[in-house]
Amino acid sequence: MSETRTQEALEKRVNVDEKRLINCNTVDVNQLMPLKYKWAWEHYLNGCANHWMPTEVPMGKDIELWKSNDLSDDERRVIMRNLGFFSTAESLVANNITLAIFKHVTNPEARQYLLRQAFEEAIHTHTFHYIVESLCLDQGEVFNMYNEINSIHAKDAFEMELTGDILKEGFTTDTPEGAQKFLENLIGFYIIMEGIFFYSGFVMILSFNRQNKMTGIGEQFQYILRDETIHLNFGIDLINGIKEENPSLWTPAFQEHIISRVKKAVELEVAYAQDCLPTGILGLTAAMFRDYVEHIADRRLERIGLKPLYRSKNPFPWMSETIDLGKEKNFFETRVNEYQSSSTLTW
Repeated sequence: MSETRTQEALEKRVNVDEKRLINCNTVDVNQLMPLKYKWAWEHYLNGCANHWMPTEVPMGKDIELWKSNDLSDDERRVIMRNLGFFSTAESLVANNITLAIFKHVTNPEARQYLLRQAFEEAIHTHTFHYIVESLCLDQGEVFNMYNEINSIHAKDAFEMELTGDILKEGFTTDTPEGAQKFLENLIGFYIIMEGIFFYSGFVMILSFNRQNKMTGIGEQFQYILRDETIHLNFGIDLINGIKEENPSLWTPAFQEHIISRVKKAVELEVAYAQDCLPTGILGLTAAMFRDYVEHIADRRLERIGLKPLYRSKNPFPWMSETIDLGKEKNFFETRVNEYQSSSTLTW
């Protein structure tokens, strides 16, 4: 390489201070190091440490219980509704990451995490395929439930609205309107989809697990919850980072718009809980889920700098410990297979 070429190459080295989360047209996104947003790299490392595969979880006891007469129709309804919602919701999140978010995030360490998250969404979709196959369920019924069950369709349609604008030809975050629309998408998928819509289902399925029912599904939902907690924390850091770098986006009118979206999301999630639980089972009632959904909605709003709306009490305090990764049990102690390091792999 000539001295001239060397000098040109040196001038293209990334200045960490020039890195930005969106609208960074001066920095080569292929240069990961040096890191500016260490939180993005930490989330990536945490995701890698949580690696798992659904097929490692034995389903024998679940199959036996499902084939027996020991589950009520209402209990089966809860399980089926949640499989129907999650099986498609995970695909919607993955598509949003790969088709909408990744393109417009201009920071390589944040992109590194998004690649990891997209892979985890694929694992989650694989999980529902594994469960459906294990229990010999009607695959078409479960994976098309978002078109057939109103309470599920309403939630998914609400989210798909957010992706539609960003996927239109010519969309850009260079304008204030485009950047706000992108920020709305991030809030819609991280705060609402993964931070609110997923959590009623987590409570319902983990309530089975707490009573030693459908423990294979319960263990897989624990793994998913662990992943989703990191997804949520990354999304909050990304949203707050964009707000900090682009304070002009966070107008009072935009904040009111976001609050209105959260309010609608709460009502959609309460309707979904009522549909799943027309009668009480496992100590759960539909009324309890209004308090719960309002409680977690307040927590999500606070994390992005907005005031709580509801101030409802959490009727499921045990979920707080489950969500807190520092207090969780080692979910991987029951894994069937151990991964080998590269030095011990047998080819």
